[in-house]
Amino acid sequence: MSPRGDVIVSPIHRSATYPLGEPESFDDIRYIRLNNTPSQRAVESTLAALERTDAALVTPSGTAAIWIALTGSLGPGDRVVVPRRIYGGTRKILQHLTEREGIVARQVDLDNPDEWDEAAEGARAFFFESISNPWVSVAPMEEIAAFCQARDMLSIVDNTLATPVMCTPRSMGVSLVVHSASKALNGHADVVAGVIAGDAERIQRLRKLANRLGVCPDPQACWLLARGLQTLHLRVEAQCANALAVARAVSEHVPTLYPGLEGHPGHARARALFGDRFGSVVTVDLETSESARAMIENLSIAVEAPSLGGVQTLVTRPTTTSHAGLPDDAVRSMGVSPGWVRLAIGCESPTDLVEDALHAIHRAQMK
Repeated sequence: MSPRGDVIVSPIHRSATYPLGEPESFDDIRYIRLNNTPSQRAVESTLAALERTDAALVTPSGTAAIWIALTGSLGPGDRVVVPRRIYGGTRKILQHLTEREGIVARQVDLDNPDEWDEAAEGARAFFFESISNPWVSVAPMEEIAAFCQARDMLSIVDNTLATPVMCTPRSMGVSLVVHSASKALNGHADVVAGVIAGDAERIQRLRKLANRLGVCPDPQACWLLARGLQTLHLRVEAQCANALAVARAVSEHVPTLYPGLEGHPGHARARALFGDRFGSVVTVDLETSESARAMIENLSIAVEAPSLGGVQTLVTRPTTTSHAGLPDDAVRSMGVSPGWVRLAIGCESPTDLVEDALHAIHRAQMK
C-alpha cells in the first residue's frame, strides 16, 4: 500500500469548500481561505521535513511569504536589521513598510559584526539571505542566529538560493525560513509560490494572518510544487556542479562572483556551511551595460528571463530586473553594477554551458 493510500501520485483537490466537520476545530478543512486543501497540507508537510522545522506555510508567492513573515512578526514603529545588499524586491517591501507602518529598517554590513550591536538596539528582528541575490555572498548564519538569540530577537532568513539541499537554517538556530518556491523548490518554471517554515506556534499565527488577508495558494500550484520537490536533490546537485564549472571557466576572462571559487571572499564560509555545493547563480561583470547586453545577445542556451533554480538556464541584468525601480543612488550604494550579468544555471550539459558562456563573453569583449 502506498503511503498516500491506493495511489502513487496524490490527486489535486479542486474543491473550494468541505463539509463543516467540527466548527470549533481550526485543524478541520472547511473553506480554503480559512484553512487549506489536502494538496496544500501534503506539500507543507514535505517542506517542513526538508527544512527540519515543525511546520510550514505555503503562500501564493515568495513576496507574500516575506511580507507575511515580516508583518506578522513586526508592528508599527518596530525596527528590523537588514543587510545593505539585499534582493531588490525585499528592499521595496521594506520601503513600503517604512512608509505605511513606520517600521525602521537598519542596514548593516553582514561581514562587520561591530555594526550589528548599534543597529540591533531596540530591534525585534534580523532579516537576511543565506546567499544574496545577485552578489552571491554568503551570510554568517550561525553567528546571526546566536546574536539574535542573545538579544531575544527573531531571525528570518531567505533560503531561496541555497535551498534545504545545501543548508537547513533552522538547525543553525534561525527562527524562520522563507523561500520563493517558484525557484528551485518547484524547479520547472510553472509555479508561483512561497514558503515560510518554522516552529508550529509561530507558523500557526502567520497562517491566521494569511487567512485574514485572504492569502491562500491554488491547489494545483501546491500539487505542482509537491511534484517538483521529488527531484529537488537531483536538480540542485546538477545545477551546483554546472555552476561551478561555468564560474571556473568564465573567471579566467571576466570578474566573477561565485562562492565556489577559491578567490571569493566568502569561499571558506560557504564550504563550512554548504560543503561542496555552492549554488546555481553565477554573476559576471562585463563592466558596461553595452557589454552586458552584448553578452546576453550572444548566448544561445540561456534564455533572458527573470527567476532562477529551474532546469533551464536563465540570464538577466540585475539593474533591469531584480533591482529595477529602485533609486539610482540606492542601486549604486548596494554595489550593483550596470555591467553585471546574472546566470541562473540549469541542468543542461556542463560542456555546452561553458562553451556558450565563453563564446558570448568573447563576442561581447570584441565590441
